[in-house]
Amino acid sequence: MYRVMIIDDEMSARRLLQESIDWKSLNMELVGEAASGIEAINIIDELRPDIVFVDISMPFMNGIEFTQIATKRYKDLMIIILTACDDFEYARQCVRLPVVEYMLKPIVRQEVTEVLVRIKEKLDQNKTRTQEIGQEIAPTAIDQIMQYLRENFTDSQINLTSVAQHFGFNPSYLSRKFKQETGKSFVEFLIDCRMERAIELAGTSEKMFCTANAVGIPDPNYFGRCFKKYTGISYSEYVNTHTMR
Repeated sequence: MYRVMIIDDEMSARRLLQESIDWKSLNMELVGEAASGIEAINIIDELRPDIVFVDISMPFMNGIEFTQIATKRYKDLMIIILTACDDFEYARQCVRLPVVEYMLKPIVRQEVTEVLVRIKEKLDQNKTRTQEIGQEIAPTAIDQIMQYLRENFTDSQINLTSVAQHFGFNPSYLSRKFKQETGKSFVEFLIDCRMERAIELAGTSEKMFCTANAVGIPDPNYFGRCFKKYTGISYSEYVNTHTMR
C-alpha cells in the first residue's frame, strides 16, 4: 500500500480529507498527520509517506517552505498542495516546485480521488526503487552522528534524511543501524537532545515560545506535546515547580 500523510493546521480539514476518501480501494493508507510544516519535518522520517497533502498557508512553516525542504530530501515524494485562496502568486510559486497537483479548498471528493488515481499510476510505474547503499556504518561513525546531533539540534530543519545526506548514508539504513547501536530511534535521540536543553531553559523561567525556538522546534504546539511526553507535565507546570529561586 502507498502511504499518505496530511499536513494542515485546521483539524476539520484533516478530518474531512481522512473520512471522505476510500483509501483502501486506492491501495493507500493514512499513516499520519501534522498540524504544521515544522511538525511534519520532525516526523516524516518515521512515517515515510509516498504522498503528502499539504496546506499552503500554515504558521511557522507554510506549505511552500515545507515543499522546498521536503522535495530536496525526498526525491520521489508526491506532494499535493491545498489552499483556500485562489491566489495567482501562490500558484506561480508552486509551478516552480516539483508539486504533483495544486487543489483549491474546499476539497471535492471526486476531484481528490481522480488526482490520487493519477498519482497511483505514476507510483506504480516507478515502483522499482533504488536499492540501499550497502556500506557498513561502524560504531565510531554512529558516535560521530550522535555528537553531530548534540551540536546541531537547534537547527529546526535537521532530521534523519538531512543527516544521512551529510554523512553519505542511505536514510533507511542509517535509521536501522542507529537504533541497533543506541537502543533509540534517530527521532527519539534528537528529541532527547532538544528536551534536555528545554528543561535547562525552563528552569530559568524562560518563556515557552523562546525555549521552543532555542531548541529547534519553533512550532509551540508541537514543542508542548514533545515536552509533556518527555517530562510528564506541561511546560508551564514544570516552570512553576522547578524554577530556580
